[in-house]
Amino acid sequence: MIGLNKELLTRDEQKRPVRVGLIGAGQMGVDVVAQVKMMRGIEIVAIADIDRARAREAFTIAEFGGEVLETDSAANADEAVRGGKRICTDDFRVVTSMRQVEVMLEATGVPEVGAQAALLASRTGQQLAMMNVETDITVGPLLSWYATQKGVLYALAAGDEPAACKELYDFADALGFTIVAAGKGKNNPLDRHAKPTDEAWAQEAARRGLNPNMLIEFVDGSKTMIEMAAVSNATGLVPDVRGMHGPPTSRDKLHETFTLQEHGGLLSRTGVVEYGIGGVHPGVFLVVTTDHPRLRQALVYRDMGDGPYYTLFRPYHLCSIEVPLTCAMLAIRRQSNMQPLPRLVSEVFAVAKQNLHPGDVLDGIGGCTFYSLIDTYEAARDEDLLPIGLAKGAQLVRSVEQDGPIRFDDVKLCESSTVLTLRRLQDRWTTDQIGEQELLTALDAIEFD
Repeated sequence: MIGLNKELLTRDEQKRPVRVGLIGAGQMGVDVVAQVKMMRGIEIVAIADIDRARAREAFTIAEFGGEVLETDSAANADEAVRGGKRICTDDFRVVTSMRQVEVMLEATGVPEVGAQAALLASRTGQQLAMMNVETDITVGPLLSWYATQKGVLYALAAGDEPAACKELYDFADALGFTIVAAGKGKNNPLDRHAKPTDEAWAQEAARRGLNPNMLIEFVDGSKTMIEMAAVSNATGLVPDVRGMHGPPTSRDKLHETFTLQEHGGLLSRTGVVEYGIGGVHPGVFLVVTTDHPRLRQALVYRDMGDGPYYTLFRPYHLCSIEVPLTCAMLAIRRQSNMQPLPRLVSEVFAVAKQNLHPGDVLDGIGGCTFYSLIDTYEAARDEDLLPIGLAKGAQLVRSVEQDGPIRFDDVKLCESSTVLTLRRLQDRWTTDQIGEQELLTALDAIEFD
């Protein structure tokens, strides 16, 4: 990010601001709009939300002046932006079709919308900034590859824990440290069976001004699994055990907790993703080591301790507040701060939150029917486990007991789902059952109603 402030200033002086089209005007999306209002050299020119009034309100909350045009036409939207206006719509395809949008910022958290938006924006030639980690852990490698074929870039947005972890990872990797563990803090108590309909959690969500499902996806651990899977898929780090260890710890104990078992820690291997409960949130961390005696001595002089393990700690992650920096990097530098590797490393799969029976329908992340766990992609594939990005709307065809993993054979999936189509293509690509040209042709042929 060094020097990006000056590059944005130059775009402002040239009256050529980075033009961003936002999809999803929820809490995070509105925060982005407000942050951009305080910046120079970048603008939110279009907002799409299933609730058009909420899309318009985002501009008002952010204190943007000027005229906001409501439209269902990308051509009209482009004309309005050229004339200095902003647009709002309830159809995200208006934004992904706009030529006046340089960067498409996806902030819905809905895998189906994220997948469709990424495909369409790539075809238009827009850079892809994804706040939608749920889409990324399901079909991110394929979407990133497709974007490259279309001459644009795919990036997981800065600010949230995955990108903050990746920032530390790149720093340590560049310096040649051995990376033992990368992780985040979890502030909510872990309750795998928490439901948004539970009275206590519903009241807590109301107190915090949150959607109950959003609160529950943090409480039941699903969001932590999702975020660390994104780190895994971008770095090659793996979960040490299914669901990770997730012990109570603190910032000052990280280099003792996340070390090898023979050195008094929890880990059976190095190179893992993890999380800690307690005094770590809102920070992210890396535990690293080095074998070089001179460097160990130098680290003592830098107050890093006697080793052999050392903690690199970022004490904050600013979520949506940092997101505009990713948009700027994509448009100005043509550089992605974080993207998945060509193949999935980890999978996040659905586990029954209660006894499920034939005919039951899975509701979604942070709901009443399932929570999430992480494991390696190979382990999940071998057990035929259902990725959470495909779970919503799936209907049970056989019973699954509480805390039992849900498998593909346990459910009937929605065959019209775009994200399911992409996932099947991605799995074939991963196992070398389809070549690049055939894959590109298949992706180009996907149409939307």
